[in-house]
Amino acid sequence: MGYLTLAGAIAAEVAATTAMKYADGFTRLWPSLLTALGYVVSFLLLAETLKTVSIGTAYAIWSGVGTAAIAVLGLLLFGEGLSTVKIAGIVLIIGGVVVLNLGGAH
Repeated sequence: MGYLTLAGAIAAEVAATTAMKYADGFTRLWPSLLTALGYVVSFLLLAETLKTVSIGTAYAIWSGVGTAAIAVLGLLLFGEGLSTVKIAGIVLIIGGVVVLNLGGAH
């Protein structure tokens, strides 16, 4: 159940960050409200996740997957570039999450 709530926390955080781009510096009401709501939901779900998943593992997955997802969405939705360096960074993030999970497995 912990990883299910973690997936929800990641989805909410990614939605909130994407909405923040559309909020245009918080000058647009609905994207700004969606940003705030998304972060509240994300933190609530992350807090619930921490009841059953270790904090290091949960945070590594939450931040790593969120960062990689936002990089991909930046490319798909906003036409941001995807250089070799960015690809390497995403691969390193995913690798770091995997290593942390392997090191923390019981």
